[in-house]
Amino acid sequence: MLRKGLLPSIPATSFCCFRKRISVPTLRQKMSGTANGPEKRMEALKLEGKAPGETDYANYFCTYSFLYHQKEMLEDHKRTGAYYQAIMSNRRQFKDKVVLDVGAGSGILSIFAAKAGAKKVYAVEATSVAADARKLIAHNQLDNIIEVVQGTIESIELPEKVDIIVSEWMGYFLLRESMLDSVLVSRDKFLKPGGAMYPSHANIYMAPIRTHMATQKLHELQNGMEGWSEFMQEMRDLYQVDMGCLTEPFRKEHKEYYLHTSQWMNVHPQQLLGSPACFKKYDLHKLTLAELQAPMKEQFVMHVADGGPVEAFTGYFDVLFNGSEENPADCDVKLSTAPDPTGATHWGQQVFYLQPPLECAPNDSIIASIEVTRKPENHRLLRVNMLVKVDGTSIFAQQSQQPRALRFNID
Repeated sequence: MLRKGLLPSIPATSFCCFRKRISVPTLRQKMSGTANGPEKRMEALKLEGKAPGETDYANYFCTYSFLYHQKEMLEDHKRTGAYYQAIMSNRRQFKDKVVLDVGAGSGILSIFAAKAGAKKVYAVEATSVAADARKLIAHNQLDNIIEVVQGTIESIELPEKVDIIVSEWMGYFLLRESMLDSVLVSRDKFLKPGGAMYPSHANIYMAPIRTHMATQKLHELQNGMEGWSEFMQEMRDLYQVDMGCLTEPFRKEHKEYYLHTSQWMNVHPQQLLGSPACFKKYDLHKLTLAELQAPMKEQFVMHVADGGPVEAFTGYFDVLFNGSEENPADCDVKLSTAPDPTGATHWGQQVFYLQPPLECAPNDSIIASIEVTRKPENHRLLRVNMLVKVDGTSIFAQQSQQPRALRFNID
C-alpha cells in the first residue's frame, strides 16, 4: 500500500526510517518502555502485545507509524469510501456486535464500526501510531466503545471472541506485504463461529495492455549502461582504476530493475487490449494460512480483442464486503482497483513489461500459467513467474510453438 513517489532503488519501508533519522532500536525502546521514563512511556502507549521484530519493522511496519502515510491512505476516497459504505450501509450487522480491527492505523475503521452501532471495538495496531489513534478516538468521544490494543495481532490476547473482523490488509497485486497472514491468524484466534470478515472475498486479475512505457524502460536501461561507460572512463582518468570487471554485475542489476520488476501505473481503460481474466479467488472465511503461504499456481486465458502488440500485462484486484453465510450483508459493496478513467486508487495497478512485446492478432488468446511466491530474503515481497503462449488462427499463433518464460519481482 505504499505510494509511488518513493525512490525505486531503496525499499520504501526502509527509506522512511532513514529519512526520518529514527533508529529501529530507539523506536522499540519507546514502545517497550525502556527509554527515558518507562512508567510514563507505558502509561502513554499501553503496549498490550509485543512490538514487531526489528527487521520486520524496518522492512514493513516503519511506514505505517507515520501520520503522513496514514493521511495518504485516508485521502484515497475510493478506498476509505468503500469501507465507510460497507460498514455504514450494514448497520444491522454491526449493531451491538463486538468488532476487531486488525492493523487499525489511525483507527478510522474502528470509528466507522462504532458509529454503525458496535457495542465494543478492539483496534489492534502494532506501531506507535496507536497513540495517535487513541487521541483521535477520544477526541471523537468514542473511547467508551473503542479500545486500542498496541502490539502485533499474533502476540495480543482479547478478553472475548468477536463477531466481525474488519481490516484493510491489501497490498500491491493484492498479496504484497503479506498482511493477510495476520488477518487469518486473527480470524482463527478470535472470530466466533459464523462471524463475518470485512472484506469477505478477494480476486486477482490480469489483462494485456498497450503502453509506451515498455520502450521507455528499455531506453532507460540503455542510458544507464552508457552512464556506466562514462563512469568507467572517469575512474580511469582521475584515479587510474579500471572498473571493467563490474560491468556485468552492474548490467545485471539494472536489467533486474528495468526489465524484471513490476511498476506502479495508473492504467487507463483505453490501454486494455482485451477483457481482464480473473485467475485467483479467495474466500477469507475458508482460506487457510497454509494455503495462503504456499506458492500460488494458476492457469488462465487472456483474450486479445484488439490485437497486439501486447507490450505489458497489468495486474490488479478487488475485494468484496458480503458478510458471512450466517450473517450476510444487507448491502454488498465492492472495492475495485481496476483501470478507471476517473483515476487510480493509491494501489494503482502493477504493470509487467514485455521485452520484446508479444505479437497478437485480433481475437487471438494468450494462454498463461503463473506462479507467485514470496521472496526468501523478505517474505513481504513477491516473485512472479509466467509461461505465455499465443493461441488462435493467426500467423502469430502459428509461430508461437513454445511457451515464453517471463519472470518479475514485485518489490
